[in-house]
Amino acid sequence: MKKPIKVQQEVFDLYDDYAHNKIDRRVFMERLSAYAVGGLTVSALMNHLLPQYEERQQVRANDPRLESEYIHYDSPEGGGSIKGLLTRPVEREGKLPGIIVVHENRGLNPHIEDVARRAGIANFIALAPDALTPLGGYPGNDDDGRTLQRQRDRGKMLEDFIAAFHYLAQHPECTGKVGVVGFCFGGWISNMMAVRIPELSAAVPFYGGQPSAEDVPNIKAPLLLQYAELDARVNKGWPDYEAALQANEKQYTAHMYPEVKHGFHNDTTPRYNQEAAELAWQRTIAFFDEHLR
Repeated sequence: MKKPIKVQQEVFDLYDDYAHNKIDRRVFMERLSAYAVGGLTVSALMNHLLPQYEERQQVRANDPRLESEYIHYDSPEGGGSIKGLLTRPVEREGKLPGIIVVHENRGLNPHIEDVARRAGIANFIALAPDALTPLGGYPGNDDDGRTLQRQRDRGKMLEDFIAAFHYLAQHPECTGKVGVVGFCFGGWISNMMAVRIPELSAAVPFYGGQPSAEDVPNIKAPLLLQYAELDARVNKGWPDYEAALQANEKQYTAHMYPEVKHGFHNDTTPRYNQEAAELAWQRTIAFFDEHLR
């Protein structure tokens, strides 16, 4: 039996800096070498930290319960169109409420496609766009995905996700009630879609950057905000955001999951916390059931 690798919090912090473009791969590998002790190699640490997509799929692409396809919708900023995975249950009666699923800072990778399919299994019509479409789309690995995403302006990517909302709201199989869930970069997008789209029915940002206090009065949608206790980088913006939400009497519920890391919902990496992730997803679906149906 393979001996489990124990990783210090400092290693996860280092990976967080790498995953969010604060350091490049060379610096990451150099600093990681300080933790490769006791027979543990840098290569083994890297393999442990990086996503394991194929073996961790909860809902496979060919799941017979779902009808899934790639679609394109017009991009107001990226030029041309944006590709997205559209998925919904095969067995459905009438129209369904919609959910936009927003990826992290690396494009529409297999994990986010899996999350979209989970929303489909929960009896929603879900659309997961790929903001990297104008650059050729998710390139097949997260390193190159992050590099590509840095080449796009995040304000222009926000416009592409706003366009996804309008595409899904007008889809003939959608009731017109649409919410958004997003992770990390997608959490910021979810917050900003709440600022920018008065018709948005609900928003669930997972460990996402917060809008400015000046933007908060524009929020109309109810919010379910999911944070990780050990995520110091994102959490530093939460007190001011909460104060602005309260001052403007906005409808929100916030959960700070104890002793979990940024990315705790992503079951393809060792930052995953099964108990917190399952609870957060149950709360997400219950929230969408409440506000979209």
